[in-house]
Amino acid sequence: MTHAMLKGSNVPLDATAVRAVLRWTPGADVPDVDASALLLAADGRVRSDEDFVFYNQPRHPSGLVRRLPKKRAGDGLTDTIEADLAALDPSVDRVLVTASSDGASFGHVRDLRILLYDAGQGGAEPLAVFDVKAETGEETAIICGELYRRGETWKFRAVGQGYPTGLVGLATEHGISVDEDEAEGSDSGSSGGARSRAPDGARTHGRSAPAPSAHVSQPLPPAVPVAAQPQPQTTQPYVPPLPASSPPSYGYPQPAPPQHPPAHQPSYGYPQPASAGPGYGYPQPAAAHPADPDFTLPPMGPQFLRS
Repeated sequence: MTHAMLKGSNVPLDATAVRAVLRWTPGADVPDVDASALLLAADGRVRSDEDFVFYNQPRHPSGLVRRLPKKRAGDGLTDTIEADLAALDPSVDRVLVTASSDGASFGHVRDLRILLYDAGQGGAEPLAVFDVKAETGEETAIICGELYRRGETWKFRAVGQGYPTGLVGLATEHGISVDEDEAEGSDSGSSGGARSRAPDGARTHGRSAPAPSAHVSQPLPPAVPVAAQPQPQTTQPYVPPLPASSPPSYGYPQPAPPQHPPAHQPSYGYPQPASAGPGYGYPQPAAAHPADPDFTLPPMGPQFLRS
């Protein structure tokens, strides 16, 4: 008999191993959905990062909780978590079955539901069915249901609690360590976010999902030579300054400043050049004073008169 569950309701389980199947209707505007599981201790937190089972770590080290490949079922898609409840370590108090969307929020996901099957009965009808609905439409991760201990038995509860912070926010709240540098590099404004790495190889996605850190080195294209174009000269050509004469060493004779050679004077008694004036005491020419043509010299003394 299949139990149609409401949010918050629970149902006891007789099965020792179960399959929790997420199913939704795909479409052009529908984001991809991924199932994951968190193994929690009694304090509501994981014992280590290995207790996170999802698409980048699809199998728990114990092998008792695993994620199966996605399948197409009629007009829908499924993603499945399988758990061997009877063999789990007693320190595991709960197993959360969660869903996360990639590329948009759960407001764009149609017909999302979780179906719980007895893993020992291949094609039997589901034990329980819960239609998961986004409360605000902004959720990018949802706890669809939880398997929890009650003494020696297990129960299943329909949860439907959403997280707008994506799988990173959901996992961090339950004790999964996330690299802060990668989380800060993410685009928290996107509705879905891109998948990326989390600690120990774990990948997460959601609105606060970190951006992928892988870089592919591409060779640079060959440089294309460009013909040199003459540039107009906009500045005056540089003229180096004249070297300063180095001062002579202290104590050495100083060189005499250069002088112009004196004009050559003819020896006494030789004829004077035509441009030279008459010697002292000789008769002066009549026009000795160019400004006064009537100017004459006074009579010469007797010592200059010829006898």
